Amino acid sequence: MWEIEVLDALQNIHTPWLDKIMVAITSLGNAGILWIVLAAVLLIIPKTRKAGLCMAIALILDLLITNCLLKNLVARTRPYDVANFTDLIVKKPKDYSFPSGHTAASFAAVTALFMRKEKLLGSIACVVAVFIAFSRMYLYVHFPSDVICGALFGILLAFLSNFLVNKIWEKINERKLSNNSKQND
Repeated sequence: MWEIEVLDALQNIHTPWLDKIMVAITSLGNAGILWIVLAAVLLIIPKTRKAGLCMAIALILDLLITNCLLKNLVARTRPYDVANFTDLIVKKPKDYSFPSGHTAASFAAVTALFMRKEKLLGSIACVVAVFIAFSRMYLYVHFPSDVICGALFGILLAFLSNFLVNKIWEKINERKLSNNSKQND
């Protein structure tokens, strides 16, 4: 299986210091906490509120579709179980492998930032997202296709989120205009 070959090849670049870095990087994606905190901060700041809302909705959609629905529907076994890999340096995840939730949440967040024109923050977040995605394979907890599909699902969900945010903002502006015209009458 080509995916196991890729994961096995990645084992050749392991070093003690890189192991520590990859464990730290992957932990940034645990429960999407980095992205949730970033979305919350952006929601607080009026100038970035739309970006924060877009991220928050993308992350909620990601949780529901990726983690709650797809993982259980596909029920793909983790690579360490398929290959009888015993040298894990992280705690064994308890859920299924497909798609990578860490990757999906990361790319949902990054895409939401770019869709809302947060280029600098989006660029920094993109680097973090790519490292998180890579760390999932380096740590032997996801197949390459889990990571690729996780990124694609995250991107698609951010597009959907951006569409929803635009609709929400239209409704808010319509209400403001309606209220202002009533006050002026």
